[in-house]
Amino acid sequence: MEILVKLFGSMTKVKLMRFFLFNQETVYPMSDIVIRVRTAQKDVKKEIQTLINIGLVKKKHAIREVQVKKGKKIQTKKIQDDGYTLDQKFPYLQALKNLLITASLNADDSLLKKFSGAGRIKLFIVSGVFIQEWDTRVDLLIVGDDLNFNRIDLIIKSIESEVGKEITYSAFETTDFEYRYGMHDRLIRDIVDFPHVTLVDKLEIIEK
Repeated sequence: MEILVKLFGSMTKVKLMRFFLFNQETVYPMSDIVIRVRTAQKDVKKEIQTLINIGLVKKKHAIREVQVKKGKKIQTKKIQDDGYTLDQKFPYLQALKNLLITASLNADDSLLKKFSGAGRIKLFIVSGVFIQEWDTRVDLLIVGDDLNFNRIDLIIKSIESEVGKEITYSAFETTDFEYRYGMHDRLIRDIVDFPHVTLVDKLEIIEK
């Protein structure tokens, strides 16, 4: 991520480019983008304008639903709003995808370090978006003792803001995981039997 920031000038710009590349068909209002990339609105506005100027992003009208309270009732109302989406005609789109997604989302120790303080991790398996396997059910499997699930959830949200895509993960206490593994739980089997990278394996799952 540090190299990309130096290359493109700001972390906000990198986050936004990834966000639009991963969500190519959807038109997002500014408020949603700010929430998804977890960055100050003034910085998001500035960088989106830059992306519009180079032709990567375009402004587009969108219809979205909002909840409106009328008396004691809550009604759904459709409103037209300005939004932003990826411009599919950008001439270097594939090259940018290769750089920002394929080449820079690595399953390595830098990802593992983000979870320090989240518990005593015994098994950490990476799949899905981090190894460009788009059809897997789970991107991360975390197993350990005394896991802090709230902290894990916050870390995942932080990673999502960097990656630009929702991260699917499963986290288990060791005893729960070992039971599920022994019972040939379908979710567990789908993770360990399909393409993945194992960064921690104190349970010696690979040898089993």
